[in-house]
Amino acid sequence: MHAMSTQRLILGSSSPHRRLLLTRFGLPFEVDVPDIDESPLPDERPEALVDRLARQKTVTVAERHPDAIVIGSDQVAVLDGRIYGKPLVHTAAVEQLRRASGRIVQFLTAVCVAAPGVRIIDCVTVTTAVQFRQLDVAEIEDYLAQESVLQCAGSFQSEGLGISLCESISSNDPTALVGLPLITVRRLLATAGLRLPAPQPAASN
Repeated sequence: MHAMSTQRLILGSSSPHRRLLLTRFGLPFEVDVPDIDESPLPDERPEALVDRLARQKTVTVAERHPDAIVIGSDQVAVLDGRIYGKPLVHTAAVEQLRRASGRIVQFLTAVCVAAPGVRIIDCVTVTTAVQFRQLDVAEIEDYLAQESVLQCAGSFQSEGLGISLCESISSNDPTALVGLPLITVRRLLATAGLRLPAPQPAASN
């Protein structure tokens, strides 16, 4: 199967981190923000929430661009069965990190790909286990003063200063914690008909 060089690829996300990750593939892509309600349903399990939102984001964008391959993703943090989404305000971020101190937090990252015709290829959830070190309130406040994480599930960014809050990180798809599991994305794109690494056009004489 040859790569579809003319196939449009669209990332359905407002996240600059997901955009940066997707550039690693060296493929041209567009961005279209789904802008959906990300509130959990009553008694919704974390696994069901990320799967539903990733699918909804993907379908919302795919319906606007039925000729394109579309990627959608969502992420939540989970501790003691409780969902920790984007904190949105400082006090919530402090509370999330205070509860994470010395604990293992599971980050669930779901990614969904739709082929042209709004045909869902698959939706896969990747789990990353983050062991936080013991954090006191002063450390938490210092961290939040230096890094903007109010739009980040779990109130930290492993790709930034947040790595200093961790004892260990475990995942079979390393970029999942940043927001887009690229190993999984490559596989789903291949199923959609987009092969990577894509062959480069021959140089003209």
